[in-house]
Amino acid sequence: MPTMRDLKRRIRSIKNTQQITKAMKMVAAAKLRKIQDKVIAGRPYGDKIREVVGRLLASAEGIDLPLAQEREIGKVGYCLITADRGLAGSYNANLIRLAQELVEKETKPCGLIAVGRKGRDFFRRRGVEILAEYTGVEDVPDFTFARRLARDLVRLFLEGTVDQVYLIYSRFYSALRQVPQVVRLLPVVPPEDTPPAPEYIYEPPRGVLLAELLPRFVEIQVYRALLEAKASEHGARMTAMDNATENAAEMIDKLTLSFNRARQAAITKEIVEVVSGAEALK
Repeated sequence: MPTMRDLKRRIRSIKNTQQITKAMKMVAAAKLRKIQDKVIAGRPYGDKIREVVGRLLASAEGIDLPLAQEREIGKVGYCLITADRGLAGSYNANLIRLAQELVEKETKPCGLIAVGRKGRDFFRRRGVEILAEYTGVEDVPDFTFARRLARDLVRLFLEGTVDQVYLIYSRFYSALRQVPQVVRLLPVVPPEDTPPAPEYIYEPPRGVLLAELLPRFVEIQVYRALLEAKASEHGARMTAMDNATENAAEMIDKLTLSFNRARQAAITKEIVEVVSGAEALK
């Protein structure tokens, strides 16, 4: 049975940990507030450009578009977006599990473009080919980094290093709900839910317009994925630290109860010894 000194030491240690988890929760909440507005504001723009590009591609037969060119698959590239740090509950584990399932089921050779240390380290230990890696992504990703990542993915595709590129990231719904998902990035194809395209007269011509829009569309998709991923990370970390703080409070209550019982038992024992000594002197 733990002594009173051991119980006091454990209570003090857990209180220190509770202060850390409470502070980390507040930091994650502040970061989430900064990025959440960007995620919500960017979704309508991302959906609209996806609709416009889909309509254009649906009626672009015979136009030579390298970024929309379907070809025989020799190698598949998966761009996995995870966090650089842990303490975010099951956020990283869910993404890594999804990526691992895709890699194991893939019948063609595949490589990984790792954004974040957690995914990179996991797959590097398991011998998966890392085509490119990016770490130290800011808490609120800027468009400059998204453009650089998008251009690197486009370069891998155009050079023939990979013949398909998929994004694996977590879509943000709330601080309590983040859903890992897989989105095909390259080659760009019209979404299945694309409505019939009206007969428009385009100026400049459709091919010129698509050649200008497709690279921007890829950049927007990558930027959106980064924002969703970072918002999910902050939300998951805030929830995990909140749960850790509550668990610490429960442990402190239980240990305090055990400490009080041990102290009461010690006091009772001393009283019994005093009374027994007094009776013995009579």
